[in-house]
Amino acid sequence: MPLPAESAGGLPVVVTRPLQQAQAFADAVRQLGRAAVVFPLLQIAPVEDVGTLLATLSRLQEFALVVFVSPNAIDAAFAHLDGWPSELPIGIVGEGSRLALCAHGIQASNATLYGPQRADKMDSEELLKSLPLEQLRGRRALIVRGQSGRDFLSEALQQHGVMVEHLTAYRRLAPVLDAQTRPQLLDLLDGGADWVITSSEALRNLLELARLAGGEERVVKLQRQRIFVSHHRIAENAREQGFVQVIQTGSGDERLLAALAASAT
Repeated sequence: MPLPAESAGGLPVVVTRPLQQAQAFADAVRQLGRAAVVFPLLQIAPVEDVGTLLATLSRLQEFALVVFVSPNAIDAAFAHLDGWPSELPIGIVGEGSRLALCAHGIQASNATLYGPQRADKMDSEELLKSLPLEQLRGRRALIVRGQSGRDFLSEALQQHGVMVEHLTAYRRLAPVLDAQTRPQLLDLLDGGADWVITSSEALRNLLELARLAGGEERVVKLQRQRIFVSHHRIAENAREQGFVQVIQTGSGDERLLAALAASAT
């Protein structure tokens, strides 16, 4: 796929979200006057056997809290739900999850939502601070996620006497290089780009793809390019991996877009 020519707004912006969420953000980038390239670094796939997913969703009444770890977890679960029990609180991390719930008709006016209160630190630690832990003690919480995830929230809830169950709602797969994506990636690495990275897993996949596509020489080129990240943990991981131009924006598309607009020249 040919890359868009560099626009008056500077280098192309590479949108690396899963394809299901990438296009809307790419359109918003173009509205800033910048060229956007969609290059997913994670592929979201259904679980191979939906039996456990359906069985667990059928007994939501057993839980005092359901936590969705990402917009993908929300979309995967709500694909099998006709509605949401209004008395069942929901925990989320990040602005993207709030918007995903809204798309399914769930918002603060018709459900109890818990989430981080700090816009600059949208993570499980901040979600934990917002939860009514005393009310949850001795009760059950469900964490809906991909096939794996950070265990901080599970362990913290259990330490507060909450019984935790996990539900795998989708799978995250690393992309593969093929006759289309390999030359596209090499063009981005050689020509320069600004990368929007919204998960540490995506960052690891990008480094591995760069190494497979062009060896250590391309990895070094990548490490010198700017990356825009939404979370302090991703920023820390990026610096540990040798990136030298890491711009941490805070959670939410508005902050990412504002940073991209400010750095266009």
